[in-house]
Amino acid sequence: MTADPIRSAAGEGGPAPDDPLDPQIRQFVTAMAQAWTRYPPAEKLSIGEMRRIAEEIREPWRRGGPVMASTDELIASTARGDVRVRIYRPIAADNLQPALIYVHGGGWTLFSLDTHDRVMRELAARARVVVVGVDYALSPEVRFPFALHQVEGVARWLHERGATLGIDSSRLAIGGDSAGANLSAATCLLLRDNGMPHVLNGMLLHYGCYSNELSDQAINGYGAEGNLLTSEEMTGFWKNYLANPEDALDPLATPLRARLEGLPPACLLSAQCDVLAEQSVAFAARLRAAGVAVLATEYPGATHSFLEAVSIAAVADVALRDGANWLRSCLGVASAEGA
Repeated sequence: MTADPIRSAAGEGGPAPDDPLDPQIRQFVTAMAQAWTRYPPAEKLSIGEMRRIAEEIREPWRRGGPVMASTDELIASTARGDVRVRIYRPIAADNLQPALIYVHGGGWTLFSLDTHDRVMRELAARARVVVVGVDYALSPEVRFPFALHQVEGVARWLHERGATLGIDSSRLAIGGDSAGANLSAATCLLLRDNGMPHVLNGMLLHYGCYSNELSDQAINGYGAEGNLLTSEEMTGFWKNYLANPEDALDPLATPLRARLEGLPPACLLSAQCDVLAEQSVAFAARLRAAGVAVLATEYPGATHSFLEAVSIAAVADVALRDGANWLRSCLGVASAEGA
């Protein structure tokens, strides 16, 4: 790991009058920064310690939210070994239900099904679809393309076995945040290139990472020290993920380099105050140029990871609602009265 995540995000005395962050998002960032002050600097921590602390700091933000009809954990068999999946069912139903495969973020290095538990429950309840969270192997213990092949393997597993799980294999989408959005887009590329372009019906991509390159404006702006996600941290995450620097040229690692024709429709939800914001703009433009149907929205005053602040932030509530509405349309789920 490199920079100390979000430790210095909150200044003394609260946000400045010209603070670009939404006030409720600033509250989230400040709380996260204060939580980090209880721990040693990141450069003194092992990867394992960083993961444990990240889980502890995120724990308050996953409390509350929708209650599922059932939540189960299963093992999906893939070509890259067994992968734990967590299946959230918002309603009890006898008929086959559409599903979203969800791939959590964390720079391919941190986070888990637990850190993203509330985000997945929110999407399941709002879209009224089954959500299948993927517990893929983290870096640097494994490196590109290991985790990608695990996620693709879960998609193939659901395509083949969905009916036995009460899931409609003809109505599957994939989505994720940050590095999870990268893995989601790359999974669609891999399935397309392996002759299985219709396995997934859509991509729900939250503030994704699609290239290892950042503009000077991004680095010196929202990538500077003191932001929720810094450019230095992204450099460390890429170093953890890639087996060697040349892998950054592989379109499956950096989807902005890919030929994008034939991918499923995409919904890209990004944050204005995020070092990765420019990548969602660029990826949406390239998808459109490739003939892919795209809905792209950037949320003013939002930072990286802002969906996790749904318990206090209206902008996170709006973004989750927008993503769920798109997902229902993508998977042919009828709108509930009052939704």
